[in-house]
Amino acid sequence: MTNERKIIGTFRGAPIHWVGDGFRVSNYFSAGNRVGYDLSPYVLMDYHPPFNHPPTESDRRGVGPHPHRGFETVTVAFEGSVAHHDSAGNGGIIGPGDVQWMTAGSGILHREYHEKKYAAAGGPMHMMQIWVNLPKAHKMDRPRYQSLTANQMGLIPLPKGGLLRVIAGVYEGVKGPAATQTQMNLFDIRLAPQERVRLSFPADENTALLVMKGEVKINRKADAGSGDLVLFDRAGEEIVIESHAAAHLLLLNGAPINEPVVQYGPFVMNTQAEIIDAINDFNAGQFGFLEE
Repeated sequence: MTNERKIIGTFRGAPIHWVGDGFRVSNYFSAGNRVGYDLSPYVLMDYHPPFNHPPTESDRRGVGPHPHRGFETVTVAFEGSVAHHDSAGNGGIIGPGDVQWMTAGSGILHREYHEKKYAAAGGPMHMMQIWVNLPKAHKMDRPRYQSLTANQMGLIPLPKGGLLRVIAGVYEGVKGPAATQTQMNLFDIRLAPQERVRLSFPADENTALLVMKGEVKINRKADAGSGDLVLFDRAGEEIVIESHAAAHLLLLNGAPINEPVVQYGPFVMNTQAEIIDAINDFNAGQFGFLEE
């Protein structure tokens, strides 16, 4: 390929840590950019690799009420089940194949717990949470919630039995259900053995690929295995991914927002002064109220 997108590097996530008492995750990047590269519009990736949670009688295993402002949280469920509630009155349960897309906007409180029946039974959980930045013009928009179910996803069967699911954006004319504020593509890709998928994105957009299972070869040159995050240069457009055995991948792509980013804990704004405003507004109760 003469217009292939070059690889900047391959990275591993940070050591596993617990978020609350219900989510066992590895952080791959945040606004501080552990990977040393701007992946706008994405500002954080926490990956919960497959893990068997034991049964519990508690219906509060997870993360209690906490605030956000200035961005969107996107939770992708591969296995397991999570219940969401927020201070705007939204709620829902996501299970295998579903996606929870919460726009924090001007400020919201939310909580995420293992869904009651899943918690009682225990079992495998496999999740991903991504934070998507909002441009300055939309950081103070009214919060909203999108519950995207598995049967809403754009589906593209691949020739050897694999499947590409479009969560956001478009692939081969098939659109995903997520409504986004900026141009982006989020694809859940499952490859059969010896499967090939070809992708193309404008050269000025950011692109990354997480291998969650299996091994793949990229552009006939680089190998990546389970747990590897592959970052691509903005130069070039074409990406060809070939599997050795069955593989499971998550592809992130998007147009950079090209605005300053200041992250402080659960707030992602453009300036330090706006972070201080967010803290003050939260302390003043302007994000609403949410019970445990």
